[in-house]
Amino acid sequence: MNTFFAVFLGYLIGSVPFAFLLSRRRGIDLRRVGSGNVGASNVLRTSGVPLAVVAMCLDGVKGAVAVLVAERIAPGPTPPVAAGLASVVGHIYPIWLGWRGGKGVATSAGMFAVLAPAPLAIATAVFVMCVSVTRYVSVGSLAAVVTLAVATAVSHAPTPVVAGATLTALLVIYGHRGNVARLRSGTERRIGERVLPHEITSR
Repeated sequence: MNTFFAVFLGYLIGSVPFAFLLSRRRGIDLRRVGSGNVGASNVLRTSGVPLAVVAMCLDGVKGAVAVLVAERIAPGPTPPVAAGLASVVGHIYPIWLGWRGGKGVATSAGMFAVLAPAPLAIATAVFVMCVSVTRYVSVGSLAAVVTLAVATAVSHAPTPVVAGATLTALLVIYGHRGNVARLRSGTERRIGERVLPHEITSR
């Protein structure tokens, strides 16, 4: 019962749409501009760096809090991983926004900042390097989640953590399927390319 409660709380925590709420205060509905994604990357395109950094940090806190709460209320190594995954699912599919959320990258980072900080550091370095070279956030995100899954396995992290990293990578990769299509067609936006609020998404 405690595990179920931890997972349920994890989903609710993850489903708080911070990026949407922050942008809404500026009169911007993220669902209708840029990529249509309710996450920090679309905040960056529509509102600039400062607000995007705040959104990213808050999204990361969601993943970390979900894990920390689960550690307090449910014993064993599996409940924190399950709660962290639930927070990522909540971020991607928030009940409050008709199941349309973000890509789950920052929330995943917060989750593994608690569960596997060393592999996360490696994945973060890969993210920064890929974004610096390509200027595509999506490329950095995809490379980072794959790196995280491999790094947890190589570092002999607990089996639930390795499984969680693998499932997280699959969730994030699936969420980026539109980005992959745009990368292949050459229409993916590079970092720094701003989107005006009136630009309605085709998503």
